[in-house]
Amino acid sequence: MSQEQLAEKAQVHRTYIGMLERGEKNATITTLFRLSNALCIPTYELFPEERDNYCE
Repeated sequence: MSQEQLAEKAQVHRTYIGMLERGEKNATITTLFRLSNALCIPTYELFPEERDNYCE
């Protein structure tokens, strides 16, 4: 899927997707939900797996 297609499905500006990929912008929780819905994945899959257990 292109950045433009993802932006259209997620209802965000196409340049915003590039900024997210380059780490120039941080997504809001609303944008994260929009992106995960556009990608047809659960929102938690947008984040790398946490390997450290901070609740010991």
